[in-house]
Amino acid sequence: MIALGCDHGGYRLKEIIKNYLDKNKIQYKDFGSFSEESVDYPEIAINVSEEVAKGNYDKGILCCGTGVGVSIASNKVKGIRAALVGDCFTAKATREHNDSNVLCLGGRVIGEELALMIVDTWLRTEFIGKHHTKRLEQIAKYEK
Repeated sequence: MIALGCDHGGYRLKEIIKNYLDKNKIQYKDFGSFSEESVDYPEIAINVSEEVAKGNYDKGILCCGTGVGVSIASNKVKGIRAALVGDCFTAKATREHNDSNVLCLGGRVIGEELALMIVDTWLRTEFIGKHHTKRLEQIAKYEK
């Protein structure tokens, strides 16, 4: 199950992603924002990320104007590996190599079709483990 969140700058993109998830029968919960009215992204990004970190959701997807703000806020949550992604190669690599668990997208930066290709790639790609596991363990050790 996916946890979704956005600020006003990512609202339209989040709604497009919800349509994609509905069409593909992927369950999700929308944590807001629920309009293009100005809101502060940290609260929403941290809420989504905490839910993912607790294991209540498999992954999270966050959108803001650039994707930068939500990625910074999300990565403050212990156990989160949020990735700001703008292309399909990075979407695949961040899942395979970094086991990213939150995808961050910029609603004012990338187009609708590319965003959906990124989401599709990210959701369908699995972590390959191997030597990448050691690196993730090093990050987890630092978090403690």
